[in-house]
Amino acid sequence: MSGTKGNYARQLVETLAAQGVRRIYGLVGDSLNPVVDAVRLNDDIEWVHVHNEESAAFAAGAESLITGQLAVCAASCGPGNTHLIQGLYDAHRNGAKVLAIASHIPSQMIGTSFFQETHPEQLFNECSGYCEMVNSAEQGAKILHNAIQSTMAGNGVSVLVMPGDLASEDAVAAPALASRIVPAAGVVKPDQAQVDDLARAINDAGTVTFMVGAGAAGARDEVLELARRVKAPVGHALGGKEIIQHDNPHDVGMSGLLGYGGLQKAMDDADLFIMIGTDFPYSDFLPTKNVAQIDAEAANLGRRTTVAHPVHGDVGETVRALLPLVAEKTDDSFLVKMLRHHERELEHVIEAYTHGVEDKTPIHPEYVARVLDELADDDAVFTVDTGMCNVWAARYLTPNGRRRVLGSWRHGTMANALPHAIGAQGPDRDRQVISMSGDGGLAMLLGELLTVRRNDLPVKTVVFNNSSLGMVKLEMLVEGMPDFGTDHDDVDYAAVASALGMRSVRITDPKRLRQQLADALAHEGPVLIDVVTDPDALSMPPEISLEQVAGFTKASVRTVLDGGVGKMVELARANLRNIPRP
Repeated sequence: MSGTKGNYARQLVETLAAQGVRRIYGLVGDSLNPVVDAVRLNDDIEWVHVHNEESAAFAAGAESLITGQLAVCAASCGPGNTHLIQGLYDAHRNGAKVLAIASHIPSQMIGTSFFQETHPEQLFNECSGYCEMVNSAEQGAKILHNAIQSTMAGNGVSVLVMPGDLASEDAVAAPALASRIVPAAGVVKPDQAQVDDLARAINDAGTVTFMVGAGAAGARDEVLELARRVKAPVGHALGGKEIIQHDNPHDVGMSGLLGYGGLQKAMDDADLFIMIGTDFPYSDFLPTKNVAQIDAEAANLGRRTTVAHPVHGDVGETVRALLPLVAEKTDDSFLVKMLRHHERELEHVIEAYTHGVEDKTPIHPEYVARVLDELADDDAVFTVDTGMCNVWAARYLTPNGRRRVLGSWRHGTMANALPHAIGAQGPDRDRQVISMSGDGGLAMLLGELLTVRRNDLPVKTVVFNNSSLGMVKLEMLVEGMPDFGTDHDDVDYAAVASALGMRSVRITDPKRLRQQLADALAHEGPVLIDVVTDPDALSMPPEISLEQVAGFTKASVRTVLDGGVGKMVELARANLRNIPRP
């Protein structure tokens, strides 16, 4: 690891193996060849051949999020790097511990407009916390340690830019590579004055509502105890779903376009609204009056809405400091009212398409999501495509403290689900991994089905196949535009998967859905499950503004004028019961 055996590429790979890395996701090619050859000579690391470098970065990000450990991806110079960048944005924003090896053109040709030349240090600047170029084997060994330590310390993605010729240089002794890598383990202790201010605000407020995000990881019990004490409804951002929703007696769901249930009303009606470990980005849904926020990242405080009571601190540390200062409230009428409101909302929003639909075709996607949730293992990992799959996952997947749900929550890119599933499955082939893929997302990185088959990864790829870009269609309708360019001809993805040598099933009959899904999930190897779903089943937010209503109205009128009345009738029928009623 720290000695001089072999070349720099071998030293790099041996260092990664010593740090516990067992897979490098990538695509072989020219300037990267010395690294690939070093992997060939190392029995501890597997080369996972993907079909697009962005998939390598998605997979590494997902592996890190599942294991909490360092994960690695690699790409060759020029186009390889530019492909890599999409998945690195996602991994960086998700806080994954990822090292990207970005090979470069020969060092003596840098700056000459050489074939495939790019400027990797500029390209990766925004999607990494550390990005440096190897200038020699000696210097490269030093920055290798720095890159690993940086990402393990929680600074996001690290990128090691490596000219191909330097990868073949003789390695030199590097004491830094013998250093022990220390993952970030510290917590931010809140300032007592900020804690005191928030405690006073809670005590002064008649009613309080919480929105919990991913930053509350490890502090579930403390947050629920505080909620019990102050009789607060507790909702969540999508990143907080798997942390706080299960067995939460104060649960009022989500807000935003993906939202459901009572959180929006609970936020709007509370005397004090507290954002707990969430950087929820959709400001239009957030109150602006008497808002508090707890976050370990000081930069997050107050950037989404007006925050009167900010606390910079780890959620667990902050809530533990608050508990002795907060008086127990005796009036639970607000909580009871919000829970009843939440239940009514669920009855006509969440269950809208999941009961009495066994005879209706095309199959309602909500029904698919509900049955999938019921059939999946208690410790399943779900990976979710951006778009309508996000909605179905947010509304129908049931967390229990053991399941995981991964998605492109912050970068919001299409096509993430399948490569995320590859990375989630790699460390544990016995754990059930289910990709909830939209047909648009799957089509974008369709080649990764070959990665799944070639590596015999038992990923279950469930395709919500509505021959439409459903979320884009909804966006257009809200803006008052007839949907255009969102629909396409039906594709039989089961036949495609079968042609690739993978087991597959196409589901069109809702009566057979449960049994066909169960059989596919029980298969030991990879399966693609192509479910033909209703393209007009669109998500509706929990609260609809006049502007949104106007948008749907304008779109309806314009579509009718264009001769598409039948289409709007189908859309109205599909979504009528989802529109909140007084």
